[in-house]
Amino acid sequence: MKNRYSSILAIILVFGLVLVFLLATIKNVQTEGGRTMDKKTMLNTETAIFAAGCFWGVQEYFSRVKGVIKSESGYTGGSKKNPTYEEVCTGKTGHAESVRIIFDPKVVSYKKLLQHFWEIHDPTSLNKQGTDMGSQYRSAIFYNNSKQETVAKASLEKLVKSGKYSRKIVTEILPEKEFYLAEEYHQDYLKKNPHGYCHIDLRKASKE
Repeated sequence: MKNRYSSILAIILVFGLVLVFLLATIKNVQTEGGRTMDKKTMLNTETAIFAAGCFWGVQEYFSRVKGVIKSESGYTGGSKKNPTYEEVCTGKTGHAESVRIIFDPKVVSYKKLLQHFWEIHDPTSLNKQGTDMGSQYRSAIFYNNSKQETVAKASLEKLVKSGKYSRKIVTEILPEKEFYLAEEYHQDYLKKNPHGYCHIDLRKASKE
């Protein structure tokens, strides 16, 4: 009887160890759009935050760019903590509808992401993109370090010198503030609603 109990305890112990291992493995892996990312991969990523009008289209666009691991809709640039969509829509929070982009710099550079940013919206339009109007739809780049600041300002200067726009570019280039994730129904909105509103030509996103 003693040996029988010992065998059962041994089986339970092995099963428990296997379960702990599996749970640890799952915890160390994140999945986004069918792609799995372990912690090592995440440690080698960088983050960019852009505001270019309604975040539905901006998030969807960047999710299609090669090298982008994850894109999230949210609010930043204002003073209100944990703002709701309704509060941001009043224009009184100071926040802009923004998209946080997690990317692999070995595949796509911050400079290249900026090129996409300039391409997908009108940086000369003050507080308006498409049919959306209000300060929450302003054009802005939120950098998280001095290197991004330098690259962003150089990118803006290059665009100004190109003469592409006759009107003044009004895009703000500012240090990042706390980024608040938008409500779940806003996340991947155009994947959930393929025929939803979008002010961006999504065909311009490169998936090569």
